[in-house]
Amino acid sequence: QVQLVESGGGLVQPGGSLRLSCAASGSIFTIYAMAWYRQTPGNQRELVAVITGSGSTNYADSVKGRFTISRDNAKNMVYLQMNSLKPEDTAVYYCNANLKTGATTRSYNYWGQGTQVTVSS
Repeated sequence: QVQLVESGGGLVQPGGSLRLSCAASGSIFTIYAMAWYRQTPGNQRELVAVITGSGSTNYADSVKGRFTISRDNAKNMVYLQMNSLKPEDTAVYYCNANLKTGATTRSYNYWGQGTQVTVSS
């Protein structure tokens, strides 16, 4: 079994910062890309940032220059540092990992349960 658990969400004022963390645990053989998505009511889940196993990153245009994704491969963790937060960043943020549970298995996408980020004064 594989679990992804996010933490670090909360209420922050516009212009403030938050750091989200996601820990992957369980029967993990190798993790490829890890990513953060977000979703607001009535809308599709959207990609915020992704980081490959080698550390290459990509960001949604709306967060470039404000958010930074990073990972700790030794701890199977991914982080999202969010600065200069805006009210439109308010959403439930989900951690995603593409990983294998065995040497001969294919890779699958796993999701965390989500953490609420609210940007409001």
